[in-house]
Amino acid sequence: MDFKTALFYVFALVLCIAALRTITAKNPVHAALFLVLSFFSAAGIWMLLKAEFLAIVLVLVYVGAVMVLFLFVVMMLDIDIARMREGFWQSFPLAATVGVIIVLEMAAVLLRGFWSPDQQAPAAAATIGGTKELGLQIFTKYIFAFEVAAVVLLVAIIAAVALTLRRRKDAKYFSPGDAVKVKAADRLRVVKMQAEVERAPGADSAQ
Repeated sequence: MDFKTALFYVFALVLCIAALRTITAKNPVHAALFLVLSFFSAAGIWMLLKAEFLAIVLVLVYVGAVMVLFLFVVMMLDIDIARMREGFWQSFPLAATVGVIIVLEMAAVLLRGFWSPDQQAPAAAATIGGTKELGLQIFTKYIFAFEVAAVVLLVAIIAAVALTLRRRKDAKYFSPGDAVKVKAADRLRVVKMQAEVERAPGADSAQ
């Protein structure tokens, strides 16, 4: 076993442990930090594969922007963690079913490449770190897998909005549909009044 293979096993082990702790940590802040560690481990694996562009994008975009935003949202929202855990087992069957379906869909897309490996894969892997070769591979050979990943991210965004959407009594809320239907006559009323002229002090005594 050479040094590169040993590094791969180290990064893979750290990645698996961090991913497991991300979904099992009780504190959401700790879960976000474990997710950051998993991103760094995945970036290290990309570096071993000579995909420097993917590694730096993973660190800059996800760790530098997305995860910082996650931490701010988690720390700013007053989430009742104990109340959320009460309904965990009630939602677990549905969540497990959706997770199994997503895994099967991604496996159906990705396993085809393992069953019929392309002979030109080593040549493409040598330049996969460049943006041009990466774009050609994503939008030609792996376009279906790319679209599946986009749908999964869209579902995750919708789920995040649904989980955090709450009605609070101390917050102002208005219906966007009612705001669009508002006319100028509903907001502005013109009132006609007689003009009043203010007399200067001492004008009556002068007369």
